[in-house]
Formats: sequence, structure tokens, C-alpha cells
Amino acid sequence: MLVARDATIPMRDGVPLAADIYLPAEGVDRVPGACPVLLLRTPYDKAGASASGMFYARRGYIFMAQDVRGRYASEGEFFPFADEGPDGVDTVAWIREQAWCNGKVGTLGGSYCAADQSALASLNPPGLTAMVVEDGPSSYYHSSMRHNGVLELRFLVYAMSMAASGREAAADPGLRRVLEQAAGHAWDYIRTGPLRAGTTPLHLVPSYERWAIEVLTRARYDEFWRSPGFGPAPYYDQHADVPTLYVGGWYDTYTRGTIENFVALSRCKERPVHLLMGPWTHGQTGVGQAGDATFRSGGGVGFESVRLRWFDQWLKGRDMGLGESDPVTYFVMGTNGGKAGASGAIDMDGEWRTGKAWPPAEGHQATFYLHGDGGLSESVPYAGQPAQTTFTFDPRSPVPTIGGNLSAMPLPAGAFDQKSDPRFPESGGNGVPLAARPDVLVYATPPLPRPLAIAGPITVELYVSTDGPDTDFTAKLVDVHPASAEHPGGLAVNLTDGIARLRFRNGYETEELAVPGEVYRLGFELFPTACVLPVGHRLRLDVSSSNYPRFELNPNTGETLGKHRTTRSAQNTVHHGAERPSAVRLWVLPSGTD
Repeated sequence: MLVARDATIPMRDGVPLAADIYLPAEGVDRVPGACPVLLLRTPYDKAGASASGMFYARRGYIFMAQDVRGRYASEGEFFPFADEGPDGVDTVAWIREQAWCNGKVGTLGGSYCAADQSALASLNPPGLTAMVVEDGPSSYYHSSMRHNGVLELRFLVYAMSMAASGREAAADPGLRRVLEQAAGHAWDYIRTGPLRAGTTPLHLVPSYERWAIEVLTRARYDEFWRSPGFGPAPYYDQHADVPTLYVGGWYDTYTRGTIENFVALSRCKERPVHLLMGPWTHGQTGVGQAGDATFRSGGGVGFESVRLRWFDQWLKGRDMGLGESDPVTYFVMGTNGGKAGASGAIDMDGEWRTGKAWPPAEGHQATFYLHGDGGLSESVPYAGQPAQTTFTFDPRSPVPTIGGNLSAMPLPAGAFDQKSDPRFPESGGNGVPLAARPDVLVYATPPLPRPLAIAGPITVELYVSTDGPDTDFTAKLVDVHPASAEHPGGLAVNLTDGIARLRFRNGYETEELAVPGEVYRLGFELFPTACVLPVGHRLRLDVSSSNYPRFELNPNTGETLGKHRTTRSAQNTVHHGAERPSAVRLWVLPSGTD
């Protein structure tokens, strides 16, 4: 293998970006002739891709790792995600002009590196031949950076941490110290209220501050969010028609986006589009643990070999059996009976399954209704039960985040017993169950008489009202384990969750404040999942109005989002009577597949 460091690639506006190129070699000489090229574009330092570069170069590929605009060795201004479509297209065009390229370019990478793959593919550049997209968005507005109108606070933390590792900080040790100190106290800045221009050390690196304020204050779905860098969803029709493998995890921050991309592109493209979903957290593909949950059968996946097989099939023309294989491979958690593991671990091991579509064609939608007595069942509420439940949502005392689909923040992702835990400082760490809080409404089935297999999309439909102009509602699907020798108090394990903002109940391009006391239907998606609840477990839905610090807090005042200076407590009501049957809808597999 030979490595050409810091090769300069000019973009259409003249800004040079830097790349390291790993070339197959025999002795000290490059292997003669042209080869397929694999491209990784990253904001996290191309030098960190050396292991992948060596792996692929020694297997007959040319591997190129490029620093994106404004990061590390590449010049220009870094404004996250914005330039990735055009810059990616220009990079692919430059690669194809090189004598060592045989005209075929594949792309790979996860998270930001998945988003910039999709950005260039949305512009359909000549030469793009195959892709492996790991943990990437469909639309950063709808289900990644924002969720149904609500900001994920991790991206304000992200802005501070990225500023501390930027070119500007590297060139000025004093500036770097200031930015690193700010990044270390990112949550303290966030707790003080919305980020404002000039009030934090981010103003010392203006492009980072400008980006953070944009994602905070652009609460509507507008032209900013429709850039190819913020997800391929607006570009599916023109998206490159190339063999693509989408990879994600049930506890990843891009679970919904990964599956949305697969479903949309497999329907409108002719070339193979495949999906691989495991029991993983963000960036932990192949690892058999997600929070306190362990997965013996879901771990140990050699992801580099999975990618190599994909590229060998579609870039080298080798028959790896992918043309005839089922396009969907997914892991179903909990088929082992949900046994509790040692040392506090939760054994949620399961099994791999395959199929031709998502959701699995053998499944059907099942509706579970919320009842005023705290029940959750497929029976519609009947007259005589309480028709509504009211709670107080105080933004000064939010429901704490305990695991889930997290990344880019100093909290562990994955499955956890839903109680206060020292690993989640905002919770207080005193072991009190979240269900004991007065602002958490709990709806649960009786112990299951037979296994319940869930694999597919999950939506909630809540009939709600509030005493103010705006508020949020959250929903969390929970697997309640019975008491056992390992866990005498039982467990309440989070499966998936979501949030919605009332002012966006009729769409995300306009804001409609609420009339106090008026009842509205609020429908929204949770992240999809695949799991089996064994006999004796209970299915539970927790409803509240906050999940902090994963999501920003609604001030409940109706002020301009991202610019408020006051907050108020809200009296929020969930209606669950016969005339207003709030419910959760699941994709359930038949009992024969349990």
C-alpha cells in the first residue's frame, strides 16, 4: 500500500480541499492500471480513516479520505452540512479524471459521513456506482436534528465541540483553550436559555455560531432545511439510482431516517437497495450492547466485511450472492424471553430475520387505546371511565432523559430501566422510577398471555389540550419486565420514544398557536423498532411533555421559538374517552412468527 497525503482537490468556487489517497501496491510501486475508488468525506480528520484505507487498498481498491470544507487540512469555511452536496459532486468528478480510477466510485461512512454521501447522491453525479450509508438521516428537520418541530439539543453541544476542534482553534492556542472550556460546559450554557449571538465563546468562530443559531431558531420547515446536506428526502426522485446498503440500529439517532431512505428509494429505483438493522447505538454497528441491554446474537457483526462484500459485488462484479438475497435483514430483540443478565445487564438477545420489504409483509397494524384507569388495550374506551387526565408540565423540572436514541452528548444511549440513575445527572440519580412522577402518565396492558412481536413503524394519536398557547407532548414505549431473582423490583425498559410540538399539529411550514382549552388531535411517529415482549411482560406507553436534555424544552408561552426569555408551567390534558380515543398503533407480527 502507498499513501499520498494531502492531495489538493479544487472545488467549483476555487476552495481547495485536502485528501489522503491509499493505493494498492506491490513492493514500493503502485499496482498498475485503474481501480474502483472508495470515497469517505469526513469532518472528523481524514487521518482517522487510515485503518479503513489500509483495509481496502490491500484488497484492490483505491481509498480516499477527504476533510470536508473548513475542517483540518481543507480550506474554506465550515458551515455544517450546507456545502456537502456540491463539494461531493466536485470531488467525484475529480476522482474520475485520475488515471488510477476506472470510472467507478463508491461511497461509505456513518453519521455526518452518511449525510454527505446522501447529499452528493441527491445530485446524481456521473460515476457514483455504489453506496453503504450507515446511521444517516432522511431529513434532519423531521427526525434527526429536529423531531416533529422540536430541536435535539445535542446539536448545540455538537456546535461547541466542533468549534473546539476546528481549524481556527488549531491555529490559535488561546482560542482553543477558550473553546475547549466552553465545550466542557456546553450543558451549562444550554441551561441558561436559548443561545444568542455574541453571548458565548462561539461568537469567536462566527460560522459555528451562525449555524447553531440557525438550527435553533429555524423552527419551521423552510428552504434552509431543504438543502441536500440536510437529508435526501426532498430529492428521492432525482437521487442516484445505484446499489445502496442502508445500515442502522434500533437505538441509533437515525433509526427512522435509515428506514425512510430504504423504503422510499427501494420503491422508486431499479437498482438494489438493501437494509440492515441491528440492536445497536450510534456508531456502534456490530457491538452486542446498547446501554444496559446485551445481545449475544446481535453482536460480533464484522461490519468491514459486510461493506467489502457489498463493494465487491457492485464495484468489482463479483457474485457475492447479493443479487438474489432478501433486501431486508433485521434483528428482533427479546426472542430469548427477556431474561435478566448478570451485574445489572438486561439480556435482550434475539434473532436475525430477513424479508423482502419493510415493514414485514406478514404483519398487521394493531391499535392499543389509552384508558382513563391507566390501562392500555385493544378495546376502545367505554363510557364511565375517566375521559381525561391533566398534569402540570413545568419546564423548570423536566422529565429526565434515561437512555434511548442518543449521540453526540455525554449520556449513554440504549436500553435502561426507566428510573433516576447517576449516569444521567439531570435525573438526580436517586433510583425513583420516572413513572412515579406526577407529570408522567402511564398506560399499561395486563401481563401478556402470549408473546407480542412488534416490528415496524409506531405512531401515537393523542387528543390533547393545554391552558396556554403552545406546549409539547412526548410518548415512550416501554417493555415492563416482571420481578425476577436478578431484578426483584422488575424493570421498565425503554424501546422507543418521540415528541411533538402542538403548534405544528397541522404541518411544519406554518405555526398555529393553540386556543387554551380546545382539544386537538396530535399524531406523530416514534422511532421504529423490532422486539418481542414475552409472556408475563406488559406493554406500556408513558406520556408527558418533556424528555430533557435530549430535546429542547417548550417555554409554553407561544413566543418565537429559540428566542424566548420567559417560561410558564402548563396544565396539559390527555383525552382518552370513547369520543376521543387516544391510542398507539404498532406493526405486529402474527403469533406464528413469535
